[in-house]
Amino acid sequence: MASLYFKYGVMGAAKSAELLTTKYRYEETGQKVMCLKADRDSRDGECIIKSRLGLSAKANNVSEIFGKSKTYFCGYSIILVDEAQFCTTEEIDLFAKIVDEYNVPVICYGLKTDFQNHLFEGSKRLLEIADNISEIRTVCWCGKKAICNARYNEFGIVRTGEQIMLGANDQYVSLCRKHYNAGMIK
Repeated sequence: MASLYFKYGVMGAAKSAELLTTKYRYEETGQKVMCLKADRDSRDGECIIKSRLGLSAKANNVSEIFGKSKTYFCGYSIILVDEAQFCTTEEIDLFAKIVDEYNVPVICYGLKTDFQNHLFEGSKRLLEIADNISEIRTVCWCGKKAICNARYNEFGIVRTGEQIMLGANDQYVSLCRKHYNAGMIK
């Protein structure tokens, strides 16, 4: 029986790398994989999932699957979604429908919280309805478990601003709660 999975972690936890590894394992055994990317994420090109490790694969935008019939999804062994935190509640509910009505497993990878430690819309919905929730862990510069996505600039940690600002290591660092609260990025 298919399930809806949410695999979350802070920035730099290798979520996209795990997605691409999962894609490879399925395809290596001859199974058909659909890769999706949240429409809001255009950092690496509209239809590319790219890991900091250098792995990449083509993907479709999540919006492209709306209105598709059961026959469209039935040929797939699994659906993998990158940057799921940027998905809407409606999009997450569509993933649940694909799991429940079409019996295709969906694994969503993404951040749980933003730079202010508030849930993203897509992550909130996944925490509410996913069948399986697991954390992909990484560490702070001090060696403790990183749980915060700190946005920073030349003046230090940024505490206010728009929830969504696309960036990578040049604007974000993963920290433990202690160093996030202390404003210590190194």
